[in-house]
Amino acid sequence: MNRSYRRSLSVLGLIAFGLALAAPTPVELTVITHDSFDVSKTLVAQFERESKVKVRFIKGGDAGAMLNKLLLAKGAPLADVVYGLDNTLVGKAEANGLLEAYFSSAASLVPQRYRSAVAPLTPVDYGWVALNLDKKWFATHKLAAPKTLNDLSKPAYKSLLVVENPATSSPGLAFLFATVKTFGEAGAWKYWQALRANDVLVSNGWTDAYNTQFSLYGGSRPIVVSYASSPAAEVAFSAKKLTASPSANLLLPGSAFLQVEGVGVLKGARQPLLARKFVDFLLSKAVQADFPTRMWVYPVLPGIKLDPVFKYAQVPTSGQEADLAPGTITAHADALIDAWTRVVQRGADPASVNGGTGR
Repeated sequence: MNRSYRRSLSVLGLIAFGLALAAPTPVELTVITHDSFDVSKTLVAQFERESKVKVRFIKGGDAGAMLNKLLLAKGAPLADVVYGLDNTLVGKAEANGLLEAYFSSAASLVPQRYRSAVAPLTPVDYGWVALNLDKKWFATHKLAAPKTLNDLSKPAYKSLLVVENPATSSPGLAFLFATVKTFGEAGAWKYWQALRANDVLVSNGWTDAYNTQFSLYGGSRPIVVSYASSPAAEVAFSAKKLTASPSANLLLPGSAFLQVEGVGVLKGARQPLLARKFVDFLLSKAVQADFPTRMWVYPVLPGIKLDPVFKYAQVPTSGQEADLAPGTITAHADALIDAWTRVVQRGADPASVNGGTGR
């Protein structure tokens, strides 16, 4: 190799090294989500290219646990964007000054019920928290399914129910609200006392309750607080082609609760403008169509066609649904959780607690 050729290679190497140093480092956008968040990597990559950004996702646990982490990091936010706070949790986040006011213009097409449920967040998806049962377990044990919420406190259903802790789990909190709406506050604490006496199992989050404690997956509890779309997910994820789901919704009167999830910009975000673009991204038609069979929720944007497997999901009737106004949830969530904790986990007399709803 002659000297001039070696010099040429050396010069080219220096140029390449200089270009590498000069190449801009992609801006990073951090998004914190609950553990069930899932969106197409292809769509995320497209957003990254179009926005010239690198998206980093942080899984924050169940939605309640994620909110607790955000509260602990107040003033030094863990992320730019938060996804997965729902209508049971957003009031606490807003009251503690965690959220910047931003409402995506794309949400103007979203029905008002969903918009008002999670304001000041932008609504992204919705579904119903509902009781699910293991069909095979009930058939094997020749036990009829309960007909009312009160039945769950009867001896026939002793040690059969697993629920999530409302202090750490959004479906657990939703189910608590459903019982308060159905029985009134004083009646709800007596009801939970009866469930406690009937050996209700309390799990910290949905993942443990459904994938570990639920008898469908080897646990001992054939009734679980989950979602009205869970039977559809069971069909979709089954290794065999099924024509019926192994689980069923137990849509008892007053037992289901509408859960609306939102996305928003965290106060103190390092990338507030890109955070807003990501909020808009989750309201795009492509993402809205991608969500249902990834997270088993319904898109808030009208006109999105659902996969046929959703025929195995159910929409509760008005008699099966218990709905609390957003203002009631915001004002009394902490007090209700505290009262629940004292009755269910500490065994307090229901007459000694007051969740503060005035009902």
